[in-house]
Order: sequence, then structure tokens, then C-alpha cells
Amino acid sequence: MMKFAMPLTPPRAILFDLDGTLADTAPDLAAAVNQLQIARGLAPTPYAQLRPVASAGARGLIGAAFGIQPGDEDYENLRIAFLDNYVAALAVKSHLFDGIAVLLGTLREYGVPWGIVTNKAARLTDLLVPQIGLQDAGCVISGDTTPHSKPHPAPLLEAARRLALAPQDCWYVGDDLRDIQAGRAANMQTVAAAWGYCGHAEPASWGADALTAKPLDLLDLIPAWT
Repeated sequence: MMKFAMPLTPPRAILFDLDGTLADTAPDLAAAVNQLQIARGLAPTPYAQLRPVASAGARGLIGAAFGIQPGDEDYENLRIAFLDNYVAALAVKSHLFDGIAVLLGTLREYGVPWGIVTNKAARLTDLLVPQIGLQDAGCVISGDTTPHSKPHPAPLLEAARRLALAPQDCWYVGDDLRDIQAGRAANMQTVAAAWGYCGHAEPASWGADALTAKPLDLLDLIPAWT
């Protein structure tokens, strides 16, 4: 299934969010926050409650598990402990979503560069990317690569700069509202990845240029590039 808000123009590069778009990292992220709960004598939060907020990283997972947010007492201590847990086991169950390897291979065949733009900190991104088979990315922009993270457009603009392309020649694919907001702010065409975590808002409401149910739906556009 692919739905369009407006006609898309062929991209010269496609940029992807990482967690929830290219890779299913929720199992390891959930395990890291549940370790915190177990260590404090609390029952683990059900995975079904944690998965939708996995794209929000520590903020989303700690919020779902402990009911606190940045600025609340003990949040920073929990965040540090969560990241320590995650670094120690960040690619145990994480893997590419079905179809992603074929999608990226097809992009290579067509000579279309692809890159990663994530809010994950570089120290985590740099560890994870090679372990799950994404080391061929044309660029990798992390949450602390630029002074701002998504939904600010700065990370996407930096990715376009590294690929030596105008932002309007790129697509951005993501599974969170802030991905679409960042892409639109960067003057890129946007694709909502409905196969991802998606938070608690329906992807159809995000205002993306296209909505895809699975990664291989993007291949339906390949003939338009030839």
C-alpha cells in the first residue's frame, strides 16, 4: 500500500531515520529500560507499551516505564543508567526490518545514494550501524552531529550537504511525526514509514507526501526513476 498526498518527483538520494524505519531496535531499547525497573524492584513494563515510543529513545522509554520526563527528579540518573544498559547490549535482538536489505540493494543498483539521519547520539549510532549491516550508508547524521536534532531541519540539511545535493533533491523516510516535520522544514519530500513505531499518532495525519505500509512499497516508485 502506498498513498500519496501529492505527486512525488524522483529523488537523487533517499535519507532514512534509523530506529523504527531501517531497523527494529525496540527489543533492545525495551530491555535496557526494563533492566532499570528490575534493578529497582519494579515489574517490567509490557513490551507492547514500550514499542510505540521506541523512536523517542530515552525520553520516550523512561516516560512510558517510570512516568517521568526530562527535568523531573531522578530523570537524569535514569537516563544515564538506561544508556549504560543499552550500550552493553544494543544489538542483541535489533535487526533490519523485512525488505530493507532488498530496498537498499535496489537503490544501489539504480545508483541512488542513501543515508541515515537519526536523533540517536553518535556514540550509539556508530556502534549500532555496522553491527546491523548499514555501514554502506552514504552519510550518517546523528542527533548530536549538528547543534539541533529533529524536528529541526539542520540534520537533514547537513546530510544533503555531505551528499553534495540540494535538499529538494532528497526524500526523507521516517516513522515519527518529527521526521516528517524535519523533512518538510528542510524542503525535502517526505515518506511516512507506517511499518515503524509511529508513536501514538496515526501516520496518515502527519502531512507526509507519501505513506507506505512496508519498506518494499518504495520500490513501486523505481520505474519512475529510469
